[in-house]
Amino acid sequence: MRNFCVFVSLCSVILLSACKSKQATSDISSLTPVGPAFVADSAYAYCQAQCDFGPRTMNSEAHEQCAQWIVKKFEQFGCKVVTQQTTLSGYDGTALKSTNIIASYRPSPNAQRSTLNAQPSTEESPKGGVILLCAHWDSRPWADNDPDSANWHKPVMAANDGASGVAVMLEIARLLQQADSLKVGVDFICFDAEDWGTPQWDYDTQVNGDPWALGAQYWAAQYAANTPLPTGERLYRFGILLDMVGGQGVRFYQEGVSRQYAPDVVKKVWTAAKVVGYGSMFPDDVGGNITDDHVPVNEVAKIPCIDIIPYYPDCQQSSFGPTWHTLADDMQHIDKNTLQAVGQTVIQVLFSE
Repeated sequence: MRNFCVFVSLCSVILLSACKSKQATSDISSLTPVGPAFVADSAYAYCQAQCDFGPRTMNSEAHEQCAQWIVKKFEQFGCKVVTQQTTLSGYDGTALKSTNIIASYRPSPNAQRSTLNAQPSTEESPKGGVILLCAHWDSRPWADNDPDSANWHKPVMAANDGASGVAVMLEIARLLQQADSLKVGVDFICFDAEDWGTPQWDYDTQVNGDPWALGAQYWAAQYAANTPLPTGERLYRFGILLDMVGGQGVRFYQEGVSRQYAPDVVKKVWTAAKVVGYGSMFPDDVGGNITDDHVPVNEVAKIPCIDIIPYYPDCQQSSFGPTWHTLADDMQHIDKNTLQAVGQTVIQVLFSE
């Protein structure tokens, strides 16, 4: 009888899963693409422009020049831009001159309170709320996962791991300037000092507890300290982090921390990908738990935020893909189809709100 009960239970699970699958398919089939067409060629050009400065490593001239360029591009697209500048401490105690860049489409009070020196805005938030889009813009200073150990101390160009996320956000900002049907506000945050975590060859030197996502940690702490709202109330409805969104042969599995803190947002984004025809790049399979900028956004700022980040389960070099933290993270390995898939998916999410 025990085997029979198990069999009946298993059949019930299969039938229930089948019903849910049919219902989900039916729900998606009733949805249609909305919003403007994302232009991958434009995003690719923004990615190239960042790389033209060279590696945007902390405390470098290229880093400062690229920051100015990012600010000007968001301003060109009609966003109100403020910067959050501070000095952070690297894994080994190195002083890092950090700049978080906050660009607001339909400016809201939280965009101003994200800075140290700016006064709170008197403008009201859009009635539909504010969505947070974010990515890191700094480059890894060491190619410590390169297959050739002679390259481990060389900086990474970071075409994918950094520039691609900013490029997608810039193209979305350009499109929003031309759109008048969006019902929500959007804040774009370019986090700095994400990729200054301990290199694989220097773990013994680490003096700081959590050396990754330093810019996001700082922003989240400032946001939490300077948001005078009742407990549980948020200025942001939710957030989406874009990390390494231009690689080749990519699939975006559902990341574990995202599912833990923002399962509804995961469902929203993965549904949007299916609606716009990129469901194969956004499988419903679960990836690993990633330490990334969305962790302090969730845990400190208390904003439900997910991470769109690739997962390569069969890649021996890294589950983040073969170019991660190597000298091969360059424009030759950027795929416009991936930029298109991510950009159009995010557009679908924004214009479905």
